Amino acid sequence: MSHCGQVEIDVELQTKQKIVLAGNPNVGKSIFFNYLTGIYVSVSNYPGTTLDISSGKMDEAAVFDTPGVYGVGSLNDEERVARDFIMSADLIINVVDASHLERDLFLTQQLIDLDKKMIIALNMMDEVAKNKIEIDLDLLEEELGVPVIPTTAAERTGLAAVKSSLNKAAKGKKTFAFNSKLAAELIKVDDFCQNTADAVMILEEDENIRCQYKTAAAKFKDLREEIYTARRQRVDQIVDSVLTYQTNSSQIARQVGYYLLKPLTAIPALIILLYFIYQFIGVFVAQTVVNFTEGYLFSGIYEPFMQQLIVNTIGLNNFIGELLAGEFGILTMAVTYIFGLLLPLVAAFYFLLSLLEDSGYLPRIAVLTDRLLQKIGLNGRAIIPMLLGFGCVTMATITTRLLGTKRERIISIFLLGLAIPCSAQLGVIAGLIAQLEPFYIIVYLMTIFVVYVLAGTFLNKVLPGESSDLIIDLPPMRVPELKNVFSKTYQQTIAFIKEAGPIFVLGAALITILKKSGLLDFITKLAAPVTVNLLGLPAQTATAFVMGVIRRDFGAAGLTAITLSPAQVTVSLITLTLFVPCIAAMMIMVKERNLKEAIYIWFGSWLIAFIAGGIVNFLIF
Repeated sequence: MSHCGQVEIDVELQTKQKIVLAGNPNVGKSIFFNYLTGIYVSVSNYPGTTLDISSGKMDEAAVFDTPGVYGVGSLNDEERVARDFIMSADLIINVVDASHLERDLFLTQQLIDLDKKMIIALNMMDEVAKNKIEIDLDLLEEELGVPVIPTTAAERTGLAAVKSSLNKAAKGKKTFAFNSKLAAELIKVDDFCQNTADAVMILEEDENIRCQYKTAAAKFKDLREEIYTARRQRVDQIVDSVLTYQTNSSQIARQVGYYLLKPLTAIPALIILLYFIYQFIGVFVAQTVVNFTEGYLFSGIYEPFMQQLIVNTIGLNNFIGELLAGEFGILTMAVTYIFGLLLPLVAAFYFLLSLLEDSGYLPRIAVLTDRLLQKIGLNGRAIIPMLLGFGCVTMATITTRLLGTKRERIISIFLLGLAIPCSAQLGVIAGLIAQLEPFYIIVYLMTIFVVYVLAGTFLNKVLPGESSDLIIDLPPMRVPELKNVFSKTYQQTIAFIKEAGPIFVLGAALITILKKSGLLDFITKLAAPVTVNLLGLPAQTATAFVMGVIRRDFGAAGLTAITLSPAQVTVSLITLTLFVPCIAAMMIMVKERNLKEAIYIWFGSWLIAFIAGGIVNFLIF
């Protein structure tokens, strides 16, 4: 290859023709790959990354499925891997989401500019029909200069036509042909390069390509912004000419999406949304629903029944009886916490999150928050794992893989473990804090926000390197399908119960053992200088902190059994919110980063939580 990154290809796949599938994320490339390659598939890890590359054979050709990207370059691992395969391709099958032409054709035009033979699989045509949009396929093919085949891969429609059209692959109409200044610069660079693709990437200041042509590259200035602007104008002109909307619904959705990106209208909309979420989860579910499920069903009916059952069988005045149905019983307290307290809160959170996902609003929040997150070394894309963290920090930690650089992943994982309460913990917090006066709510929110910003700013200053720019999919706004929303809510809630249930049972058993052995009283006394003197809390809140080590929402739920003043509720919630990540989250942090970094996060959370709680106690209360 003609650049510094090298693609390791299985010797068996070094055939006469190399076919590469390229496209944006979630456009259906894997369906085309499976159709073209059949049974023979090999998955290998790309050197120096965590990305897996699928390869296979089709007749005498090798087929490669590249990561979904929005452009070809060096902005992140996905782009670098996709670029390496695309630059070495003999033929490209560009899979395009027909319902997102404005977005997907930018990559298409870049592939054309790289002077590659290609065909376009215009996928998801069923979505186009559903949205009552018409695409002039003949005009689109003429404008791009490459074959365009309509497909609906999920229904296997058009796949055979794509395969039979491979011999018609062509080089399309380049952006440079419509801009004389850029065309002149390309001609100059082209004389120093082995091929046009390398020349284009030099002008776009791709670091890996420039390292191959160090002497020549130094002579030419970076024209990336000019090229991107010209490419975007070219794509917009094509889209405007080939798209026709049969109804006003799509236009209305586009207008709504547009206003949700403008700060003047988007910020008030976000504030209103957050207020609605608070009213729904923090007031209606956390108080009305939970008062019924926890207070009436479980504490009022289920627990007395189970305790009487244990009394009539093995008795409560022994270790087994107390383990099963005592103060921290696995058949009483643990079941009540899981199903009476947490289940309604978690289900409500996942329901709202699914609504936001299916409506197309989440990516717009990412764009809206991009400038703010840049202050702490992240970009707007990091808002997605942060929002997912309000559902489950463990799951959110895994999604930090979508961030472009190692330093971004470290910052976001630390902040997730430190200052983002999961849905179960958030529900308990909302239930406790909703009963307080506005002053205490403001103190709680401002403290968590200040700690979040200070921690992120500190990491941004001390960690080496730079963060990546924001590149994200902006799907059209749409009315969510309730069937899909309820399905995702059910699946995610069941997954939570399966994950949290055993940990709560283990936690309840551990607390009972500590209590019966006298260790709980010992820990309470040992922690008194911190809980009583520093935080100004009753000594028994140490039990909640012990429970919080096992799982933070377990600890927060433990506060409901302790009589606290409004100030003490505020301090305890601040401390528990900033407390150590749960065991499951810690295990994922070790897997995603390493043991050393996970330990730093664990001890750092302890330190920050108690310092922040102590400062609030002394300065305000």
